[in-house]
Amino acid sequence: MMSVRRTCESRQMSRADIDTVFRNHGESGVMDVEKSTKEHAWMEKLISEVQDVFKNDHINTEDLKYVLQNYKSNPCDWKKYANFDAHKYTRNLVDIGNGKYNMMILCWGPGMSSSIHDHTNSHCFVKILDGSLCETRFAWPETEGKDAPLQKLGETLCNTDDVTYMSDEIGLHRMENPSHSDGCVSLHIYIPAYDNCQVFDERTGRHTKAVVTFYTKFGRKVDYRHSRQGILPPPDAENVNRSQYSPY
Repeated sequence: MMSVRRTCESRQMSRADIDTVFRNHGESGVMDVEKSTKEHAWMEKLISEVQDVFKNDHINTEDLKYVLQNYKSNPCDWKKYANFDAHKYTRNLVDIGNGKYNMMILCWGPGMSSSIHDHTNSHCFVKILDGSLCETRFAWPETEGKDAPLQKLGETLCNTDDVTYMSDEIGLHRMENPSHSDGCVSLHIYIPAYDNCQVFDERTGRHTKAVVTFYTKFGRKVDYRHSRQGILPPPDAENVNRSQYSPY
């Protein structure tokens, strides 16, 4: 299992280094990816260890939690998948786990948040890779068809390398980047994968169905213009619309 924090280019990146990487990740909002298998070896190792947890029909969630806790985040490992957008948080697919789960990296600009949502009977693990997320949990609406504010159960601030768990049995939640100056990057595993969920109005408790999509899959931008499922370009194709953006 992984337990030692690595260095990037023979040294550990400082917070200032990370900020510089994110500030200068290119005109597209997608960081430049160096074609180096060495940089991403630890990410591949993490993916492999997660896959090992799912080899058997019975899944021990404590084993998965241990793997995630034991991985010490380094931007060199996951920068291939850390793709920001100026107007929304992004969901970047990393691994589909032979249909048993989805692993993805979410990128949150300053102040960005999700809607209050459920998880369609899936189990959700979140590990913070850089920055912080505030998780606010809510109880399920008590009466269907009657407007009433959602009951807030509590808030938790999750920082780099923290791991948290959520399921529909616990309730609903909202994730938010509390910083007004820094971005946040988080790793999410959903068991099983899902392509839609319910989003809730905090004031009324009313809910609507929402389809979830990916900003990138396996490091490549997804094109939804002609397909609801999204189309990926060839691996070596350049498919990014260039526009100046910095999440900071």
